[in-house]
Amino acid sequence: MSLDRAAQPEPAVAPVSLERALQLAEAFTRPRPSVEERMAAGKALRERVPRASHAAFERRAEVDPLAILARQALTRLQRLVPVRHARMLQSPFAFLRGSAAVMAADLAPSPGTGLQVQACGDMHVANFGVFASAERQLVFAINDFDETQPGPWEWDLKRLVASAYVAAHHLGADRTQREEAARAAASSYRAHIRRYAEMGELEVWYDTIHSGRVIDALPPALHSAAEALMEKARKRTHMQVLDKLTDLVDDQHRIIEQHPFVVREQFTSAGRPVSDAVGYCLAQYLDSLAPERRRLLSRYRVIDVAQKVVGVGSVGTRCWVILMQGRDEDDPLFLQFKEAQPSVLAAFGNVPDPACPGNHGKRVVQGQRLIQGSPDIFLGWGEIDGVHFYMRQLRDMKGGVELEPGATSPAGLVEYARLCGWALALAHAKSGDAAMIGGYLGKSDVFDEALVEFSAAYAGQTRLDHAAFEAAARDGRIEVAEAER
Repeated sequence: MSLDRAAQPEPAVAPVSLERALQLAEAFTRPRPSVEERMAAGKALRERVPRASHAAFERRAEVDPLAILARQALTRLQRLVPVRHARMLQSPFAFLRGSAAVMAADLAPSPGTGLQVQACGDMHVANFGVFASAERQLVFAINDFDETQPGPWEWDLKRLVASAYVAAHHLGADRTQREEAARAAASSYRAHIRRYAEMGELEVWYDTIHSGRVIDALPPALHSAAEALMEKARKRTHMQVLDKLTDLVDDQHRIIEQHPFVVREQFTSAGRPVSDAVGYCLAQYLDSLAPERRRLLSRYRVIDVAQKVVGVGSVGTRCWVILMQGRDEDDPLFLQFKEAQPSVLAAFGNVPDPACPGNHGKRVVQGQRLIQGSPDIFLGWGEIDGVHFYMRQLRDMKGGVELEPGATSPAGLVEYARLCGWALALAHAKSGDAAMIGGYLGKSDVFDEALVEFSAAYAGQTRLDHAAFEAAARDGRIEVAEAER
């Protein structure tokens, strides 16, 4: 399949009106309050929203987790909804991972300062990992942005801290260890957001948590495990994916089918031939890339395409894997075409980003570019048959901590939660006002302890929700894939 359009010239830049030019000139010359003034303003917010008030959690009567999940299922591929249910049934931690919409409903009435950031929207401890920057340096950061949009910084942090508590319980931790994991995430966020408040804007923008800083932040007992994870990530290249996901058929690599998780289809869900759909989506996708990235991608050709089930919360959304080849068979490139639906935050009073009208793939990409710092060079978006999508490399030196009993200890989770709090603070500092947030949080542990109390309460609610989900599966009210049981 030809990608010659990648070599076409860029369209001319639209002229800026005089009114717009004057607005920009005024915005760029307007004095800005100092760091000290913004921190004081953040501190003053405690009068209206006491930090201790964040400890409270009580579910509203109108929040029905099963009904929320059922509404989400209506927009997904119906043959995959039972797979999603099965994955969420595996544990309360798995249920929490798949129920971002439920937690958004629970957080909607919670206390808030009114300060907004580019929120991740699905912030939990399994949504972090290491990946290669454009300079081929391993960095640690958030790695899932399907739900990103402007929103309250508190929502991301509360979901992160609660997930640390739930994950610790999943790993067999006692109550003290669960609280320690939650506290580590909250206190790390508070310390780092205050540090970022004191840094220059470019210094924050260029900051990354590279592999050396990860090792330095961990106690010596965890260095060997962290180094092993990094080394494993370095080996997860496109060649490794080629060996794992493909077989040779008539001297040509083809993606291996594994029903229902990897399936080669002749037609899309809208009835369009897959070959036509791939060409159409690539054409749209190319237009979202910078010219030099289009030039690079034009050197590859499409070899094979298959649908692939990914994640927990994402199961049922349309996801395709495209195998491409460059110079020869030893030069593969795997792209992942992933459907982008409205953010779960949008349904609960948040204003959609006006810079991303009409395309949720663009929302995801722009949010990731804003808060991740070193995004995939092939990150782009488009639309086909009314489906919004974004595209990225399937795997490029990516890795993550296995949050399962026997693989990660409760003590290891505490240190990992500390890294997650740091990474979230960096993301929020890039997109929000770190000084005002830092001023609100302060130097004491008042907010940390409030979030520990909140996380314990929300963990209890998650266990109840998971039990209700199990009962619905037993009663046949939800369908569960046998292959995942």
